[in-house]
Amino acid sequence: MDSSSHWWLLTIGFLGQSLFFMRFFLQWIVSEKEKRSVIPVSFWYFSLLGSFFLLIYALLRNDIVFIIGQSTGFIIYFRNLFLIQRERRLVSGNSHP
Repeated sequence: MDSSSHWWLLTIGFLGQSLFFMRFFLQWIVSEKEKRSVIPVSFWYFSLLGSFFLLIYALLRNDIVFIIGQSTGFIIYFRNLFLIQRERRLVSGNSHP
């Protein structure tokens, strides 16, 4: 990979890592406010976005270990968001998708 294309690859990697870090930072702030351990819904959105960019980074680098790890995480984060949305529909009395 030449040096002219290296900067955008690093940008994708650092963006993914920053989003992934923000999920922990956000969870810590919310938990401190609540005085108990809380995982806000935004935690899962930051997880999903961070994982997406890190997966792209891993694919571009052709790193199979990183690809498998981020793919698995991406599926889990997406599933958690699906379960949260389903629960919200059930609580609101609207069971239609």
